[in-house]
Amino acid sequence: MRHAFTLVGLAALSSLLLATVALAGEARPLQPIIDAASPGATVLLEPGLYAGPAVIAKPLTLDGGDKAIIDGGRKGTVLKLETNGATLKNLTIRRSGDDHEQLDAGVQVRGKFNIIKDNRFQDCLFGVDLAQSTNNIIRRNDIDSVEADIGQRGEGVRLWYSDDNLIEANHIHDARDTAIWYSKNNRIVGNRIDNGRYGIHFMYSHYNLVSKNRIVGNTVGIFLMYSNDIEVVDNEIHYSQGPSGIGLGFKETSGAKIVGNDFFANATGIYLDASPYDPDVDNLFEGNRIAFNGTSVLFHSDWTGNRFKGNDFIGNHLEVAVNGAGTAKRNDWTGNYWDSFEGFDRDRDGIGDTPFEAWAWSDRLWMDLKEAQFFRASPALEALDFVERLAPVTEPRLLFRDARPATARLTTRGQAKAASAAGALLARGTRP
Repeated sequence: MRHAFTLVGLAALSSLLLATVALAGEARPLQPIIDAASPGATVLLEPGLYAGPAVIAKPLTLDGGDKAIIDGGRKGTVLKLETNGATLKNLTIRRSGDDHEQLDAGVQVRGKFNIIKDNRFQDCLFGVDLAQSTNNIIRRNDIDSVEADIGQRGEGVRLWYSDDNLIEANHIHDARDTAIWYSKNNRIVGNRIDNGRYGIHFMYSHYNLVSKNRIVGNTVGIFLMYSNDIEVVDNEIHYSQGPSGIGLGFKETSGAKIVGNDFFANATGIYLDASPYDPDVDNLFEGNRIAFNGTSVLFHSDWTGNRFKGNDFIGNHLEVAVNGAGTAKRNDWTGNYWDSFEGFDRDRDGIGDTPFEAWAWSDRLWMDLKEAQFFRASPALEALDFVERLAPVTEPRLLFRDARPATARLTTRGQAKAASAAGALLARGTRP
């Protein structure tokens, strides 16, 4: 019996060594294999190592069977799709060039109705780069970038003037950003994005949907910049830390719907700069849990046009802050749960008998003076805040008022309601 096990072990080791030798041997050129395939064919690569770069200029399916590796040799982009209707699947794609100007990537897409799924991208500067490409699907890929300082990495997924694409169920990690620029009607659904700079960065990109993603440990979770009518629904945005840590940021963005998300343990939960920019359109924040952040909502200036309705504010160091001696009173705060609310609900209707009000005491020091932010949450400033509340020398500033504060958590007690609101947005999808 012992000899039988020994023979089996030797056979397994022999197979492993043969596979290792095959992968470590000279790579087969991939381009002749592609050139020999007929349009519409399925090319199933044998296990082994293949040499890129290569260009696919006709519709075909390239299947690696989970055992084919395409190595770019650190020269340019590993695979270019210059066609419509091609599929890349079950491949390991590795070692692109390192030229940012040329957007050296694992895969460049320059067409429509292509599918890139179930692939592993390793040591590629950019993962998947789409430019002027529509109706493509990027699904269930594992994507990282090169080992470099975060600013020197490339995007895991990059969309440039590319509309109506689906980015779904990918794991994007240790890259720089996921960038959606000048692109509309895209759906970013069910991805995990971690250890990057911007989890998702929108620039001049309207009518996009971001749903059911888990965005963890990035400097910024999602940033909406000059991008209108974005729907951010049912995402987890956690641990955006550091001096620039923001869960969800806005810059001159209007018509956003932020529904059913979980903002947890970020330096700043939500940051708003001149948003909404369109005076006739507001931004809606409804059914979100905003918990254990340094500041739950930070306004860059005294601005208006945001509606906060039915959110849970739990365990945040500071509820709302406004830079530049301003207030948040010109925004609509209705029916939110504030765990620091000290009022009563004598008629037990779930609404506080008195409004919830937030005042700026010693917080005004670091809100008004950037240099004083170093001392935020320090024992000295906390002691000064206590004395100011106990025996105020100057009149505090009212930051905002919620006239109908909820007295119980809404995103657990009212989960069905929040889910219904999120479901309505998802059912509608992005706009045509």
